[in-house]
Amino acid sequence: MAMSAAALEMQDVPGPLLSVRNVGKRYGARIGCSDVSFDLWPGEVLGVVGESGSGKSTLLSCLSGQLRPDEGEVIFDTRDQGPRDTLLMSEPERRRLGRTDWAFVHQNPRDGLRLGVSAGGNVGERLMANGARHYGRIRATAQDWLTRVEIDPSRVDDRPRQFSGGMQQRLQIARNLVSGPRLAFMDEPTGGLDVSVQARLLDLLRGLVRDIGLSVVLVTHDLAVVRLLADRLMVMKDGRVIESGLTDQVLDDPQHAYTQLLVSSVLQV
Repeated sequence: MAMSAAALEMQDVPGPLLSVRNVGKRYGARIGCSDVSFDLWPGEVLGVVGESGSGKSTLLSCLSGQLRPDEGEVIFDTRDQGPRDTLLMSEPERRRLGRTDWAFVHQNPRDGLRLGVSAGGNVGERLMANGARHYGRIRATAQDWLTRVEIDPSRVDDRPRQFSGGMQQRLQIARNLVSGPRLAFMDEPTGGLDVSVQARLLDLLRGLVRDIGLSVVLVTHDLAVVRLLADRLMVMKDGRVIESGLTDQVLDDPQHAYTQLLVSSVLQV
C-alpha cells in the first residue's frame, strides 16, 4: 500500500538530537538531580537555570559524560549509527564523541585551554585529534576561527595567558567549535566577566549558534543570558525540574512560586 503524503513527510522530519530520560544522580543521601527528562532538537538552545545547589551543574556533568548518573538514559543521535545511549558506549566511543560531535565550554576558560600552548595550537589540537595533518591548513583554519571569535589573527602564536578573560573565553569557544560539533554543553559561559564583556560574548555566541546550527544545553544562574540565547527553559530546584517551557513564556508568565521568586528577584535588581 502506498504511503500517504503525511507519512512520507513525517519520514523527513528529524528526531531529537538528544533525548534525556529519567536521569538521576545522588551523593549519598543528597540528591544531585532526580528524574530529569527532555528532548533537545537540532539547532535548539535549552537553558537550565536555578540557584546554587539546584542540581543544574550536576545535570550538565551527567549529560556530558563527566559524571556517571545512577539511573536514566542519555540518547544521542549519532551520525553513523543513529540514536544511541551514550551511557552504554565504550570509553573510546565516548572520547571520540567528545572530540567530534560534542563540545564543552567551561565557566573558567583556563579549565578548557592549554595555557602553555599558543592560541593557534589550542584551536589546531582539536583538528589534529580529528585527523588533520597539513600544518598550513591547520594554521589557516585556526586564524580563520580567531577572526570569527573577534581575536586578531596576528595573535595566533600568543599564549592564552597573554589574553584578557574575555579573550580567553572566546578562544575556548573557537577551540571547541572548530571541529563542527552538533551539540555544545556550556557551563556559565559568561560567569566572572565584566558586564560589557558579557554583552559582547553573548552577541558572539548568538551569532555562532545561528550560523552553524548548533544545539546547546546552557547552564546559568543569569536569566538575562537565557532570555537572549535560549529557545526553551528548564528551572531546577533541589535537583528536580519544577517548570519548563518556551523561554519567554516561562520568564514572562512563571507558574511555579520558585520561578516567580527567581524572576522577581532579577527584576528588583
